[in-house]
Amino acid sequence: MQIRKAKRQDYTHITYCLLLAMEDIAFKFIGEKSYEKATLFLNAMTSEKENQYSYENCWVIENKDGIIGVACLYDGGKLHKLRQPVANYIKQHFGKDFNPEDETQAGEIYIDCVGVNPDQQGKGVGSKIFAFLIDEYVNKQIKRLVY
Repeated sequence: MQIRKAKRQDYTHITYCLLLAMEDIAFKFIGEKSYEKATLFLNAMTSEKENQYSYENCWVIENKDGIIGVACLYDGGKLHKLRQPVANYIKQHFGKDFNPEDETQAGEIYIDCVGVNPDQQGKGVGSKIFAFLIDEYVNKQIKRLVY
């Protein structure tokens, strides 16, 4: 297994893994309990730059078969800037206002979500992702990592 920064072409895999972690939250965001519409919403976000769920904010873990897990995290000081494209998309496509409570703040690297393919769960993939994030952000970059 290896962990690497996500690339734009990974966006469908990122969406799949993020929905594993936040399906109910995505339904709440868009105001509909539709897996298809939640997928379209997250595909739009994960494939673009400068938003909460952008591939730019994701790390992927992969094995010989491909991507098996994703971690999405970002600088808490950029929350409002990163959230605005999400709010704009939801308003434009679902007619719903999007203004959740702030879950992070400046001085923090916020782990928004981590998702692991169901056939890989229970094999230490999530633990490996968290160990990597702690080493990368806390040990190497001396940042405060929160979830």
